Amino acid sequence: MADRKPLILDADGTFLKTDMLVESFWAGLGTAPFKTLGAVFRHFRAPARLKAALFEIAPIRADLLPINGEIAAIAQGAREEGREVILASASDARLVEALADAHGMDGWMGSTPDHNLKGASKAAALTEYYGKGGYIYAGDSRADMPVWHDASHAVVVGRAGGAAQKLQSSGKGVTQIKSGWRIADLLRAIRPHQWVKNVLLFLPAIAAHQFNYDTLWLVLAGIAAFSAAASSIYVVNDLLDLEADRLHPKKCRRPFASGAVPIGVGMASAFLLGVAALLGGAMLGAGFLLVLAVYMALSLAYSLRLKRMRWIDIFTLATLYTLRVVAGAEASGVDTSIYMLIFIFPIFVTLGCVKRLTELTLATSDERLPGRGYGRPDRPDLLNVASLGMVGALVIFFLYSLSAQALELYPSRWLLWVALVPISLWLFRMVRLGWQGKQDYDPIVFALRDKQGLGLLMITLALMFYAAGLVQQWFGF
Repeated sequence: MADRKPLILDADGTFLKTDMLVESFWAGLGTAPFKTLGAVFRHFRAPARLKAALFEIAPIRADLLPINGEIAAIAQGAREEGREVILASASDARLVEALADAHGMDGWMGSTPDHNLKGASKAAALTEYYGKGGYIYAGDSRADMPVWHDASHAVVVGRAGGAAQKLQSSGKGVTQIKSGWRIADLLRAIRPHQWVKNVLLFLPAIAAHQFNYDTLWLVLAGIAAFSAAASSIYVVNDLLDLEADRLHPKKCRRPFASGAVPIGVGMASAFLLGVAALLGGAMLGAGFLLVLAVYMALSLAYSLRLKRMRWIDIFTLATLYTLRVVAGAEASGVDTSIYMLIFIFPIFVTLGCVKRLTELTLATSDERLPGRGYGRPDRPDLLNVASLGMVGALVIFFLYSLSAQALELYPSRWLLWVALVPISLWLFRMVRLGWQGKQDYDPIVFALRDKQGLGLLMITLALMFYAAGLVQQWFGF
């Protein structure tokens, strides 16, 4: 690459570690899902028109898109040598222009609704402007072969279908740059550490004192199905939240937002995980499958719209947590007490408020959080709702202790009243730490790692087991 000819860069997969077409698709789904899907169906066979339609629905911020550091370094070197650096992409021309402006490029070329600047079309445009052999071209796809053939030197990013070897065999000078993604980054995207939340499926069996191997294996199978479903939705949620995550001080490092894992890989993973979840759910019976399907549908609705709606997002989160408990009952065949559902729902409302309180406390300005309906001035209201949920849960637990079912399951009923103390301390601790911003962004995951909080929960369980006579039975007291 010793000549001083202009450097022409492809955008998607070359200068960028992402693809602007799929970025636009997911931005459109998050903004106007039905309009976006309609555009895809109408223009599926006309890529240039599809790109233009998606841009109209949801313009993306080109300045936030993750760039390939090695290509950026080559571009910087070309500038220092006094050579022009031009973006030439099949993406919509308006996006290409915005990307070129954001990174100080000397010029740009892009697709219009009637002309898709790809492959031979791009080669013809560049040759007409610079002449055959009058430029260096960097690309990443087999579709770039006509451009590389007309360039004086080829920069090949990734495998590109063996393009580097083919070009070298024809005598073309080639610089190859490695590209790819790691399984470890994909695992980060599906968030296996979040599967710990699915221990909630054990609650019905614990409440009904069903401690046997048959129940254990059924609940574990349910947890596996819910874990696959949750990971599928996590991936979808991250794809819908790309721009918001890139504006976040920590979430910007997520695999899809940072470009560590291609969006296409994420889409395939979400599909496969969703199918695996539904197949696993079907094996546990129609009731469990129905609860799982409702959970996935509501989670998708939450990702698409509900999480941006004030208060509705918190009650949706509480419902999603509660559905895990219902699923545990369906998997194990244990009847769920209505008192349990009424008790845990306000607890999950409280934890939903804690999640938002944590985010707002850690926010750096009073503006609304990206992709959310709250700003720092909403913290007092969230604290009030969290307090109401906490009080409501304690009142319902006390009323349950007076019920006929509680008397049957817990002969030493007074110990249930004692258990109100550690429950109250645990809830107060969760709200206080959320208010102070000392929690993880997910309160359930935090709760299952918090040693002091776990101690309070263990005391609560011990009191309830003793009230039920289980401790005496197990240890011969």
